Amino acid sequence: MTTRPPTIYDVARAAGVSKSLVSLVLRGSPSVSEARRSAVLRAVEELGYRPSQAAAALAGATTRTIGVVIDDWRNLWFVELLRGLQEGLAPHGLRIAVADHTLNAHVEAHPLDGFLSMRVDGLVIATEPTAAMRVPEGLPVVVAGHREGRVPDADVVANDDRRGARLATEHLTGLGHRRIGHLTGGGGAARLRAAGFAEAMAAAGLDARTVPGHGATTEEDGYAAAVRLLDGAPETTAVLAANDTMAMGALAAAGERGLRVPQDLSVVGYDDSPIASTHLLRLTTVDSRNAEIGAVAAERLVARIGGSPGTGAPVLLEPELVVRGSTGAPRAPDSGDAHGDSQPLTCSISRQLFEMLA
Repeated sequence: MTTRPPTIYDVARAAGVSKSLVSLVLRGSPSVSEARRSAVLRAVEELGYRPSQAAAALAGATTRTIGVVIDDWRNLWFVELLRGLQEGLAPHGLRIAVADHTLNAHVEAHPLDGFLSMRVDGLVIATEPTAAMRVPEGLPVVVAGHREGRVPDADVVANDDRRGARLATEHLTGLGHRRIGHLTGGGGAARLRAAGFAEAMAAAGLDARTVPGHGATTEEDGYAAAVRLLDGAPETTAVLAANDTMAMGALAAAGERGLRVPQDLSVVGYDDSPIASTHLLRLTTVDSRNAEIGAVAAERLVARIGGSPGTGAPVLLEPELVVRGSTGAPRAPDSGDAHGDSQPLTCSISRQLFEMLA
């Protein structure tokens, strides 16, 4: 009776791991622990396992797929980034696969492991890089939208966050605002925007009041930060949020307190996401040129796949201020009742709209 050759499933069973992890070890993925790698290689040797020629040939083929790692699908800035990426990659026959690493944070695997098992032709990391992102040497990688935290040998394409926050703050001080608060969150982009706000306030001889939410940059973070700001410093006449999503939370908090926008409180967002230009919000914001970031990231990735070396220095795109209806001159102290006859922007409208988009 002929003994059948061992399969990858036999190796996985002998090593006490999954078939997917065996595949990662055989491809040399750096994301596997040394203990598991040793167990798999020991099982391969003891069983005499050899990958089939067909499987090896398939593994060597390109997939025409680019993996994109994001960190929060609710953050609206990804919409334009992904559009720019898709439009830049499609003419080259490349498609994108998107994974949010926060959705599966409760499991051990990182989205990079899944992309490596798919044998993607390149990666776009659209989140702040961390030490856990161990990218195999030689795989074309572009970090999009984040300047802090580097991946070795990766190109970086981002907006100049510090400059954008200065533009927004200078817009508010130019309107006459002196009591301005900044709603911030976690991550490198938020830190750079907070730094730009502080620089512009210092240049104007004003005190910078920066208030965090719960640690992220969601609508709820913006709402929590705005509540703290407006209740702790009711003399505030203007708010700069770290992004448009946080600005929505600020609008909700203002509406709950009967504050009119922009008569009683000016609000500025950041990213110029699709929701900012809606007739409901008409949000003054900073255009971080996300679609262009995606397009340039696609261009660099295609070049890297074609064998071109990395650029080295980050590519920073200049942000642009987009003035709409949520900012105006501060109300004079003697201009009458803050509530007037106008209807305040309510919390319910802001939150319901966000829930529909999410």
